[in-house]
Amino acid sequence: MKIHEYQAKEILRHYGVPVPEGEMVSTIEEADTAAKQLFSAGNPVVVVKAQIHAGGRGKGGGVKVTKSLEDANAASKAILGMQLITHQTGPQGQKVQRLLIEAGSAIDRELYLGIVLDRATAKLTFMASQAGGMEIEEVAAENPDAIYKEAIEPALGLQPYQARNLAFKLGLKPTQINQAVQFMIGLYKAFIETDCSLLEINPFITTKDDKLMALDCKINFDDNAMFRHKDLKELRDMAEEDPLEVEASKDALNYIKLDGNIACMVNGAGLAMATMDIIQYAGGSAANFLDVGGGANQQQIEAAFAILLADPNVKAIFINIFGGILRVDVLATAVVAAAKNLNVQLPIILRLEGTNVEEGRKILADSGLHFEVGATMKEAADLAVVAAKGGK
Repeated sequence: MKIHEYQAKEILRHYGVPVPEGEMVSTIEEADTAAKQLFSAGNPVVVVKAQIHAGGRGKGGGVKVTKSLEDANAASKAILGMQLITHQTGPQGQKVQRLLIEAGSAIDRELYLGIVLDRATAKLTFMASQAGGMEIEEVAAENPDAIYKEAIEPALGLQPYQARNLAFKLGLKPTQINQAVQFMIGLYKAFIETDCSLLEINPFITTKDDKLMALDCKINFDDNAMFRHKDLKELRDMAEEDPLEVEASKDALNYIKLDGNIACMVNGAGLAMATMDIIQYAGGSAANFLDVGGGANQQQIEAAFAILLADPNVKAIFINIFGGILRVDVLATAVVAAAKNLNVQLPIILRLEGTNVEEGRKILADSGLHFEVGATMKEAADLAVVAAKGGK
């Protein structure tokens, strides 16, 4: 689950991590009041920042540095309500419905800090780089030695000596080292206690008076841990998510919309990836990633069909099931019921293997509906590609 920058900064404040003073607003009137308060408090600069779930906001015109109330008001009017396009939103962009009105900072250096799970070592890794304010993916690709890492032992957590190692590599001043250690330990504690899957501070800045601060923050939470954090679940902004993905989450379906025209329904994330690959190999393109899970019932199957059919780009539906916990006969019964209840007119291609597969195939054959059943994944993928192109 993603959250906004202003929400992430509130969490950091709770853990003693310094962040700029600021306020989230959703109207021009609120933006004007917030900017006026910051200027009145003696801040020479006020920054107006679009709040969307995407990076690259500054390059897209979603971040403005202002030095007067008039400029701040003009920036708020320009940004609030705009369709902000960045490299992460896609060409359609994302409508800006919230702003963060924030006090400017006297920046001396821009650095980077991040925590993420390194699957190669099965440990959390604390990363740091002197190349702050840049896309860290570009830094990793072009100059991987510029990223410093400390692997964290799960039973010990981030140790002060590890934080000091990173602080020294960042070239911080002696007067900033202890600040940096406390800063990093606060970040790690926030990561663990809120069950993050990603935490990034970019840029992590030093100021002219040798202070350290999180100028921007990105936090993603592990969806599987949200049952422990009812307060954090309330931070979810569904307006920032694809409507079909929101609908899928209501029925515990894992759905991600893509730009192809062959809808995929599978049970298991690994099988979903393989299905998308084999569709591509067959000359087609997947319209989505949809995993109904190992124990899907008829209600979930029907909900999955409704979501797939809501995508106007879909020209064919490819169901790829390996029956285990979800038996093939149960799946087949649910597919037939869903196809009838929803009056599905698109071609449906299935590849079925596993428990009670023969019973499942018989249910499809006796349904009175027309289904294409491939003997193998490759055969079924070929059928789906032909069907999506209007063939038979």
